[in-house]
Amino acid sequence: MAFDFIAEHLVNRQADALLRKRQLVEQSSGRFIQVAGKQYLNFASNDYLGFADDFIEIQAQHLGSHSSALVNGYNKPQQQLEQRLCELLGYESAMLFNSGFSANSSVLKALFQDKSVAQSSAIFQDKLNHASLIDGGLHSAAAMVRFNHNDLRHLESRLQKSKAKHKLIVSEGVFSMDGDQAPIEALCKLAKQYNAWLMIDDAHGFGVLGEQGLGSCEAIKPDLLIITFGKALASSGACLLASKQMIDYMLQFNREYIYSTAMSPLMASCTLERLEKLLLKADQKRSQLTENIAYFRELAKEHNLALMESTTAIQPLVLGDAEHTLAVANKLKDKGVWLTAIRPPTVPFNTARLRVTISSAHHPDDIKMLVNSLVECL
Repeated sequence: MAFDFIAEHLVNRQADALLRKRQLVEQSSGRFIQVAGKQYLNFASNDYLGFADDFIEIQAQHLGSHSSALVNGYNKPQQQLEQRLCELLGYESAMLFNSGFSANSSVLKALFQDKSVAQSSAIFQDKLNHASLIDGGLHSAAAMVRFNHNDLRHLESRLQKSKAKHKLIVSEGVFSMDGDQAPIEALCKLAKQYNAWLMIDDAHGFGVLGEQGLGSCEAIKPDLLIITFGKALASSGACLLASKQMIDYMLQFNREYIYSTAMSPLMASCTLERLEKLLLKADQKRSQLTENIAYFRELAKEHNLALMESTTAIQPLVLGDAEHTLAVANKLKDKGVWLTAIRPPTVPFNTARLRVTISSAHHPDDIKMLVNSLVECL
């Protein structure tokens, strides 16, 4: 029967404890989440600074942009947000996207859209890069070369062997599933040494890291920088920052940008207001987040919980087996703790994990309850 593979694949997913389901969230913040009328401590949110509860007032804006940015959908709020990000991060030009996935994947596809250019081009990707970066590389006409996670020697050996004229190194600032950081300064040096460009996706670093909270690349400027607004900024959308020439090139060849309705002017205005009134004044919250992370790691060590080496808000606890990880997550819910079981293919097989995310909104007692619950459930 036609399309009988659909039912078969769903059955296989269920048998392997890998079937994904959506949860209807009734209310959510950096500290709490409410599902099916029950409130839980929320340790699965990317609202690292607890901004979800901070409401701001803005002047009334049109909800929709009504068309592509290249038709008549590019408006003043979008331009103001792009210009402010350029000022803060030290870039010539920028362009907004409706999601980080769209930005990451489309930039890689557009950069190497010319097949004659792609034949002499290569993308060097960290093996733990986000799916959006991997998909963009796979759908690009350029060769894609993977290097071992944060392994500079392996990357350099790949660069040395490459005969490509156009080389692009791609990494994340903070890796979304492991929580560790890329050696960006060393990556920049390697890029210069081998006449390559560097692209960084700083979705989980922007807003949290750096002296001003401007992310992993606050002091070091990669050739291409992607930041997203749906994590620490508690908004939505993403931005590519680069040279004016690069943005002009994207305006000609980035199909997702050209053929998508532009970001809502209301969303652009909200994001700019959150940037100015919340994120740039959030030193105390960033300090509290650092204290919360340290406290969680201290308690975890006392109870022999084998955390990964991460100093960021992402604190994974690898359990290995997907079925066991899912069972532990469900037991935690019974205790009032909301934690997501991250399973393959999001992470490699046999590395299923509980992805603990810490927020500045968490109280010490919340963290203590989390650790005690983990000990009991494990």
